[in-house]
Amino acid sequence: MGKNFKLTAKTLFGFEDLLATELKNLGALNIQKGQRMVSFEGDDGFMYKANLACRTAIKILKPIYHFKANDEKSLYDGIMKYDWVDLFDVDKTFAIDATVFSDDFSHSKYVALLSKDAIVDQFRNAFNRRPNVDTEDPDVRINIHIHMNDVTVSLDSSGNSLHQRGYRTQTNEAPINEVLAAGLLMLSGWAGQCDFLDPMCGSGTILIEAGMIACNIPANIHRKGFAFEKWQDFDATLYEKIKENLLKKTKEFEFSILGFDIDFQTMKKAKININQAYLEDYIDVEKQDFFTSSKDSDKPLHIFFNPPYNERISINTEDFYKEIGNTLKRNYAGTNAWLITSNYDALKSVGLRPTAKIKTFNGALEARLVHYELYDGTKRYGKQMDEKK
Repeated sequence: MGKNFKLTAKTLFGFEDLLATELKNLGALNIQKGQRMVSFEGDDGFMYKANLACRTAIKILKPIYHFKANDEKSLYDGIMKYDWVDLFDVDKTFAIDATVFSDDFSHSKYVALLSKDAIVDQFRNAFNRRPNVDTEDPDVRINIHIHMNDVTVSLDSSGNSLHQRGYRTQTNEAPINEVLAAGLLMLSGWAGQCDFLDPMCGSGTILIEAGMIACNIPANIHRKGFAFEKWQDFDATLYEKIKENLLKKTKEFEFSILGFDIDFQTMKKAKININQAYLEDYIDVEKQDFFTSSKDSDKPLHIFFNPPYNERISINTEDFYKEIGNTLKRNYAGTNAWLITSNYDALKSVGLRPTAKIKTFNGALEARLVHYELYDGTKRYGKQMDEKK
């Protein structure tokens, strides 16, 4: 067992509780929730595990030191005080990401540039040479976080955002973020307990995340790599053991996962992504208009979908959302239906009373995750309402 150290997992708004639970179940210590982040403790092996397994994390950071700064000079001097020469070699590449919440520093890109200058100057003073910056695939990625005048410097163990799972090679217009999809599914209570339907599946992200949850497949098992694999102290043997142990905990799924889409080319993209995730034995996709579909059994069904918002896809939202409600009422009795939308006016047209509304964000758009519980009597009620019209 290696020595434990502090780590920080960054997440999306509203997913803090989910991420804290994930980390607890994985075995993290001293878990503390913050705003869009969760801090915890673990060793190198746990850092590898968190990157591989956490569905709702977008970054796993390893803080290496803290200092205070209230102007350019104190920030530059603070960065210069750390022994960067000992951390990585002059022939390595690096990149810096910065996040700033401060009255003294207003531009994150300038903070990153100033920090880069300090690191480069330290190497130049030591070797009369400097390491190069590579923003695409650096050997070392550094994160600078400033809150007021508190500066936290961390190593980014993830590299590219953890929403980049590695299975989605095909996309359509306005695809949902993989971390967002997984977190919303978890908020909806999805755990692989029944049949599942995404009636507007697009390129298949929700279907795939639902399948990975149902089968307990590590979220990032298909990624090409993580930043920590380039660190000088990376333990490849331990990493492979962690992966092997996680894969031993996968399970079979006894129900069906089904996706509909009306566009044949989009459906083909979904199938390619499903194959890339090795979930073709668990997920089916059909060319089907949801508005002409119906539930084909009395078994419980979990519906989850991401309908168009009219933000990037042009539709008549009022009529579209009205038809969503009509289809659910008429043809999907005995179903738990969840949808995410940022179009609150269109949501009123659904004509069903939601049993839950959860605030979230889809990118920069504030959205709501909405739940409709369709009892067996809902179908009869819908027919009665139609007869009265």
